[in-house]
Amino acid sequence: MKHFIFIWILFLASYAHAQVGGNATYTFLKLTNSARVAALGGENISINDNDLNFVYHNPAMLDSSMTNNLVLNYVNYFADINYGYACYARKINNYGIFAAGIHYINYGKFIQADPTGKITGTFTASEMALNIFWSKPLIDSVLKIGVNLKPIYSHLESYSSFGLAIDAGLNYNSKNNLFSASFAVRNFGSQLKPYVEGNYEPLPFDMLLGFSQKLEHAPFRMSVTLHHLHKWDMSYDPNSNQPYTYTDNNQLTENQYQYNVFDNLMRHTIFGMEFIPSKNFIVMLAYNHQRRMEMKVETKPFLVGFSWGFYIRVYKLRLSYGQSIYHLAGASNHFSVNFNLSDFYSKHN
Repeated sequence: MKHFIFIWILFLASYAHAQVGGNATYTFLKLTNSARVAALGGENISINDNDLNFVYHNPAMLDSSMTNNLVLNYVNYFADINYGYACYARKINNYGIFAAGIHYINYGKFIQADPTGKITGTFTASEMALNIFWSKPLIDSVLKIGVNLKPIYSHLESYSSFGLAIDAGLNYNSKNNLFSASFAVRNFGSQLKPYVEGNYEPLPFDMLLGFSQKLEHAPFRMSVTLHHLHKWDMSYDPNSNQPYTYTDNNQLTENQYQYNVFDNLMRHTIFGMEFIPSKNFIVMLAYNHQRRMEMKVETKPFLVGFSWGFYIRVYKLRLSYGQSIYHLAGASNHFSVNFNLSDFYSKHN
């Protein structure tokens, strides 16, 4: 069974098609709901410290120490869009540890009008996905495997769609808990019922590799996450839809875009750092190069691509806040609460 699952992961990786933003449906699956992960650049699949939120990004991070844990996340996004996530984990005998979560997004209320512009009412749009996780150690608890099955439902005005996706991952964690390495494939699947009959759209597949290293004698942990490994060319030409521009002398010239190997490599990479003065308090900072290059205003790049946040334990609650700076016009704010239900009741013999 172990060999079969490992071969199955390689099969997913081999047959994955390259997709980036704008070429897939159900893109809400790529949104970061965890405050800690948002503060670490939007993706992290390798930090292993008993936080159920990281399981959403890599199911292999699910561990027996998380049993009876519950996480609640809320994100105040842009343009009155709100989304959130809730997840609960439980170990079941010798079958491994399971978790169930739900990820939802509400796009709000929109004005409905006919082709002439006459307002006829309003409509809503929302999407959700159920997450069913399973994880089990393979080798002396230093190597774990995990799988996430995701039924998906999307309702946009009068159009609806059903789909099914699978995440799978591997995690190696050193015995001294200082080093962790992970590999994950996310959102491998298909629409079962498309919005328009016969028009099946791809899902936002991603293949990731991540590393985290905590310093033995200093309160820091560094993380590097490589994403879209299945697609090397991540370059983006901002003038692709405008091949010609006018100069100051009103002369028409062709736009030239030069491919840069280093820049393309950086677009695959997210750098994160944590300052951990104690187990009850963490400060996080990260840089996402792809986000910066695609979202910045050339004349005022500001801090686009950077993110930050903090984690604090208060009584029996683990609270996190993260902010991701997407554009000069604003940032997203992420809030997370993580706690173990066992801490709120005592067992009686």
